[in-house]
Amino acid sequence: MAKHPYILAEAHYRDIKQARYEVAILPWGATEAHNYHLPYGTDNFEADAFAREAARIASDRGARVIVLPTIPFGVNTTQLDINLTINMNPSTQMSVLHDIASSLERHGVPKLMILNSHGGNDFKQMIRELHTRHTIFLCAVNWFRSLDLVKYFDAPGDHADEMETSVMMHIAPRVVLPLSEAGDGAQRRLKITGFREGWAWTPRQWTEVTSDTGTGNPKAATPEKGKKYFEDVTAKLTQFIVELDAADLNDLYE
Repeated sequence: MAKHPYILAEAHYRDIKQARYEVAILPWGATEAHNYHLPYGTDNFEADAFAREAARIASDRGARVIVLPTIPFGVNTTQLDINLTINMNPSTQMSVLHDIASSLERHGVPKLMILNSHGGNDFKQMIRELHTRHTIFLCAVNWFRSLDLVKYFDAPGDHADEMETSVMMHIAPRVVLPLSEAGDGAQRRLKITGFREGWAWTPRQWTEVTSDTGTGNPKAATPEKGKKYFEDVTAKLTQFIVELDAADLNDLYE
């Protein structure tokens, strides 16, 4: 048997042939600049790490879970003036999601959980539309919104900030440059009041918002902060997976 039979990319056909899974996890990241000190694949490192660890613990607790390979490209339409940002349009994402859902349905997997690791990805409307075309249960989870960041970090932002830097220091320290090389993540805010207050929305043109591609100061990041936050987020994700595994799709409401 594979060392990690709950990771599809590492599993073998002899392990998968007769297996039956209740929940498939689809980690979804992005390929984009993350200040000067974090790599372009930051969201993918995070998606992989959270999915693997939560699935491991959930599997140990009896959940019938399988982690699919991470989708490494996200919606980056307002960052294409930053060198080698790779954009995947929402319409393309929906096509990819449709194909994956169709494949899983053929193999009798009843539930698909998207584990989102990129703020520019938004799967709500895709799921609403695909709901009428599939029998598989679809849901999306944003791990970075699962806990109150101010309880863990001094200066939380929303991109390559203290939180993301701390998490990367914990899960992939080999690809994190010294904090002395990081920019301060200063960001400009939109002038119109509704946007500033959050009840109106428009995409941010990233190079007009930040000079180093980060939003949020990473300087107070530490591996210890990352470890604590990672463990607590993972615990919350694990509980969600275990509950989703056990859930009767015909009896979801109290």
